Amino acid sequence: MKISSVFIILQVLVLVGCGSKDASAPPPQSPSQAHSMIVETVTVRKVSVPNIVELPGRVEPVRQAEVRARVNGIVEKRLYEEGTDVKEGQLLFEIDPRELRATLAQVKATLERADATAANARALVERYRPLVDEQAISRQEYDSAIATSREADANVAQIKAQIQSAELQLGYTRVRAPIAGRVGRAQVTEGALVSATGATLMTRIEQLDPVYVTVAQASSEILKVRRAIADGTIELDENGRTKVELFFGDGSPYSESGFVDFLDFSVNETTGTVNLRAEFPNPDQLLLPGEFVHARFFVGVRQDGISVPQRAVQVSASGASVFVIDDGGNVAVKPVELGPMDGNYWIVESGLNVGEHVITSNLQKLRPGTPVREASTVSQQSSAEPSDTQRGQ
Repeated sequence: MKISSVFIILQVLVLVGCGSKDASAPPPQSPSQAHSMIVETVTVRKVSVPNIVELPGRVEPVRQAEVRARVNGIVEKRLYEEGTDVKEGQLLFEIDPRELRATLAQVKATLERADATAANARALVERYRPLVDEQAISRQEYDSAIATSREADANVAQIKAQIQSAELQLGYTRVRAPIAGRVGRAQVTEGALVSATGATLMTRIEQLDPVYVTVAQASSEILKVRRAIADGTIELDENGRTKVELFFGDGSPYSESGFVDFLDFSVNETTGTVNLRAEFPNPDQLLLPGEFVHARFFVGVRQDGISVPQRAVQVSASGASVFVIDDGGNVAVKPVELGPMDGNYWIVESGLNVGEHVITSNLQKLRPGTPVREASTVSQQSSAEPSDTQRGQ
């Protein structure tokens, strides 16, 4: 009897112990939860993003001068080194001056003869003046002497003007730089015949610091930006200046930023575009005239923008897409239309809705329909902020 009672008590204790152990154990997980992948995400929300317009453009010199012949003659010397910087007024070429010197000497000789004739005519007038009062000569003879004197003086003035022209022409035989800048390759060599009538091109000079970058923007896009500024969707900089960043043809950035200094007020009838121009400092002369570049215009700030980290976006030949978590906790693919890059963030033009969770990690392992769990949900910050730490990453 005692043995059976003890056995019953032991059985009760075992059952009680098993019951308490089952009560403290966590509920069993579903197979999908047990095998889901842990990922990091950002939550989409409206933020302030820079309104960036990207356009191709060409580099142009601020000033450009074509050095052309202004007299006829033979080039005697080239007095500069091609491809170097020259100062305004620096001597570039010498044209044979002998013919023009002979012309100048001839005109000066003509002036001396005209001066003698004028002096004689003036003396005749002085002799006639008292005689006409005494009626020793007729009034008609006196008036004729005065007219002859005036004609002689006019002839002297005309020849003096010819001397000035001849001296000017002689000065043109020494061809000087009209502006300071980088001088190009000589278009003529020693011994070449240059012509004033044909305005023979001798060389070019370009000022390369600063330089202009000219682009063409569709008139419809400019109208869209103006409307957005008017309704407050885009807020301009306090001073109203439009900052521009530049990239070379190979995609590398240019170290100096510029600003828009000119907007054409007429639309090209053929292309339907409007020309814009930005000015850039070019102290090292890395930007060369005619070079193809890519310009990014920062036209204010949009208050209703969306941006996602660069690492979250997958770009292929068919377009760009991101992975998001759907309502069932599975991976889904969403195609997106990308705008320009802003630091390490893509500005998204369309394709994402506020509140969606965009996956930013383990992208190579994910497939549509894969069950996932968020390690931590971080809210998307403004793309204008400088670092991932400040963005909440």
